Amino acid sequence: MSTLSLRLPESIHQNAKLFAQREGISVNQLAATALAEKLAALATEDYLAQRAKRASRSKFKSALAKVPDAPPVPGDEID
Repeated sequence: MSTLSLRLPESIHQNAKLFAQREGISVNQLAATALAEKLAALATEDYLAQRAKRASRSKFKSALAKVPDAPPVPGDEID
């Protein structure tokens, strides 16, 4: 495991203490979890951007053409 020294504004540190206590975890655990969540979101954004580069309008239209022409499921109607 690595050690990271982090400088935080006092208000963020106090909020971190409050929420960590509320969750029953340490501030360290809260920070590690928050960073992991942020990294996962950034990785997802990168993944979707890479997938978007491979997009093809013709393949999209081809896929849509396979969808049967049927009324929407109740509750999915557009006003």
